[in-house]
Amino acid sequence: MARTPEFIPLSDEAVRAVAGANSRHAALIEDAFGVLVETPGGGVSLSGDTKSRGQAKKAVQTIADRADQGLEINEADVRVAIGNARTGQTAGGGSNLPVGRRGQVAPKTAMQAEYLQALGKCELVFGLGPAGTGKTFLAVAHGAGLLLRGEVDRLIVSRPAVEAGERLGFLPGDMNEKVDPYMAPVWEALTDILGADQLRRRREKGEIEVAPIAFLRGRTLSHAFVIVDEAQNATRLQMKMVLTRLGEGARMVVTGDPTQTDLANPRDSGLAHAVGLLEGVKGIGVTRFSSADVVRHPLVERIVRAYDADAAMTGRNV
Repeated sequence: MARTPEFIPLSDEAVRAVAGANSRHAALIEDAFGVLVETPGGGVSLSGDTKSRGQAKKAVQTIADRADQGLEINEADVRVAIGNARTGQTAGGGSNLPVGRRGQVAPKTAMQAEYLQALGKCELVFGLGPAGTGKTFLAVAHGAGLLLRGEVDRLIVSRPAVEAGERLGFLPGDMNEKVDPYMAPVWEALTDILGADQLRRRREKGEIEVAPIAFLRGRTLSHAFVIVDEAQNATRLQMKMVLTRLGEGARMVVTGDPTQTDLANPRDSGLAHAVGLLEGVKGIGVTRFSSADVVRHPLVERIVRAYDADAAMTGRNV
């Protein structure tokens, strides 16, 4: 340990974010870099060797910057800040996203920042990768921002209804009642960003619409932001159909994990096929997330890595 600790002046809000409840965040930083983190007042004190203190300082400053923007800091944010400090990556910003109930929506990893840049400049974006990387949430946040700013007239969310062997026709209720269970992650994201009341009002006005992919057939989607979620469960024919629905002033993002499909014949999945055909085409962006971008519970990242390692050894994806 260095004899003279390094003191980093921070706002009171930033100090609380770095420390965390019951000093949990500080403990994560200490374990990651082998330093001692103290909060004597007015800032954070770091003790350790030069290299360790330098990396820990980067993580502390990332957390502090987010806290000063009014963003809620949780353990996932701290772990991402630690990972970025180790690799030298930065999350980036300037995404022009709306403010959610937990504060300004912002990218937490460098790949998320790259994804948001692609959403801003490309008419069609593919967001590929495992669960927990934020690809659906950020797509919803981007689309909600476009809708709130009047840059699109509608936000349309679609998903193949092929999960767990279930079919819409066997489910009770009207169309919304049939579709909503499949859209739970999307509704959670929209509720977080817009609030329940505004989400309900915009749904009633037709500004926010959900529909299974099959129900988009024959339509031209103009002046809309279209999200096709869980696209690994769309067949090649469905994927071609939905991609060609784009009309004037429309944009689309297609998200999914090509290694996880519920189709009876995985080779019929249209997601990987479409990316293989369209990557490099003008106006189309492709962002690939990995287990390093998982921002859920830290155990999720380790689970994804274990499955990836097994797939690499056996050549089979579950």
